[in-house]
Amino acid sequence: MRPRFVERPLYVKGEMLGRLLVRPFQTFASREASGGILLLVMAVAGMIWMNSPWGWFYERLWHVPLGAEAGSRLFERSLHFWINDGLMTIFFFVVGLEIKRELLVGELASFRQAALPVSAAVGGMIVPAFIYHLFNGQGPTAMGWGIPMATDIAFMLGALTVLRSRIPHSVTVFLVALAVADDLGAVVVISTFYAADISEYYIAMSCIFMVVLVAINIMGFRRPLPYIVVGCILWLMVSLSGVHSTLAGVLVAMTIPARSRFDTDTFLQEAKAALNEFDCAGSCGYSMYWNEDHQAAVHALENMCHHVEPPLQRIENWLHPWVAFLIIPVFGLANAGVHIEWSKMGEMLTGPLALGIVLGLFLGKQIGILGATWLAIKFRLGVMPAGASIGHIYGGAVLCGIGFTMSLFICNLAFYGSPFIDTAKIAIFVGSLLSFIVGMAILYLSSSKDAAPRAEHPEKVPA
Repeated sequence: MRPRFVERPLYVKGEMLGRLLVRPFQTFASREASGGILLLVMAVAGMIWMNSPWGWFYERLWHVPLGAEAGSRLFERSLHFWINDGLMTIFFFVVGLEIKRELLVGELASFRQAALPVSAAVGGMIVPAFIYHLFNGQGPTAMGWGIPMATDIAFMLGALTVLRSRIPHSVTVFLVALAVADDLGAVVVISTFYAADISEYYIAMSCIFMVVLVAINIMGFRRPLPYIVVGCILWLMVSLSGVHSTLAGVLVAMTIPARSRFDTDTFLQEAKAALNEFDCAGSCGYSMYWNEDHQAAVHALENMCHHVEPPLQRIENWLHPWVAFLIIPVFGLANAGVHIEWSKMGEMLTGPLALGIVLGLFLGKQIGILGATWLAIKFRLGVMPAGASIGHIYGGAVLCGIGFTMSLFICNLAFYGSPFIDTAKIAIFVGSLLSFIVGMAILYLSSSKDAAPRAEHPEKVPA
C-alpha cells in the first residue's frame, strides 16, 4: 500500500530561510537590471534614429494624434503624450506599489531602518538642486532644477549586478531603499512644482474618486477590476486638473490592499487539509484526469494560494515585467532622440544649463548622499550597512548620479517644446555616463572579490 500523508512539523533551516527572505529582492533586482540594459539599448537606438537620414520620421511619429470621441467630446493627444502621461502612469503606479511595500514591510518600515536611506536620499536631492540653482538661478532655464535630483533605479541596479560578486548584499539593499525614497521625493517634486494651471473643479473631482478608492479598500475588495475602473477615471480627472497625470498612478497604488484575505497560519492549516484530502482520494498516477476528489483538492489549493498572496504583491509581480521590458524601453526610445551637432558640442556642454545638470548629477549626488549618510551615522540616526566600507557608500553615492529615466521625465516637464531640451538631454547622458564609470571604478577598487559576498551570505545564491 502507498504510504498515507503524514503531518510533519514545519522546520526551515537557517540557510533555506535566508534564501526565502532574499529571493523576492533578487527577483526585483534582476528584473530592474535587465530592464536597465534594454532601456540603454533603446535610448541609443533613439539617438541613432534621430541623427540618421530617417530622423524626420522619428520626429513625426511621436506627434501622431490618438484619442477617443464620446458624443460631442473629443479627447485627442499625441503619441508622445500617451507614452509620457499614459504608459508612464503605469510606471509610477508600480513605483507607488514599491514605495508602499517598503513603507509597510521593507527597508523603510521603521524609523531606524528608514533613517539612513531616507537621509541619504534627501541629501542626494537637495545638493544637486542647489548646484543647478547656482548656474541657473534665474532666466528661462531656472525650472530645470528638478532634473539632477533623480536616480534611475534600473540603471543603478544594472551596474550593481555587474559587480554583485564584489559588493556586500547590505550595500545593494541600502542603495535600493535610497532609490525608492528618492522616487518618493521625485513624485512630490513633480506633483508640487511641475503642475500647469490648476483647475479647482477637477482637483475636487479627483479627491472624490480618491475617496471612492479608499472606500473600496475599506470594504474589502481584493480583485483589481474596481481599482482599474475608478483609477482610470481618477487619471482623467488628474490630467484635466493641471497636475501631472502620472501622480494618479501613485495615488491608486496607495489604495491597493496590502493584506491577504487570510493569514499564513490559516493557509497552512487549510493547505494541509487539502493535501490530506488529495492523499486519501485514491490512487495517483494520472488520476487528475478522472478523480474528482483530486481535482477539487487541487482547485482548493489554487484558490488558497490566490487568497494568501496580498493583492499589492500579486499586481506588482504581474506588472513588473511589462514595465521593465516594454514601458520603460518605449519611453527611452521616444525621449532619448536628440539632434547632435558635434561642432557645437563643446559650447553646449560649457553653458550654464549643461553644467548645472552634469555637475548636479555627478558631484551633487555624491556630495549630498555621502554627507547625509555621514551625518546620520554620526548622530546615531542609522548604522553603517553590515560588511560595508566608506568606499562602498561613496561608490554607491556616485552611482546614484545615473539619473536617466526620471531625469528625462522631469526634463520633458520643464523644457518640452523649448530650445533647451536637447541641451538638457545631452547633459543628462553625460552626467549619467560619468556617474556610471566613476561609480563602478570606486566600487571595484573598494571591494574584495572573495570577502564581500561571504561576509553575509556564505551560500551561493543564484542570480
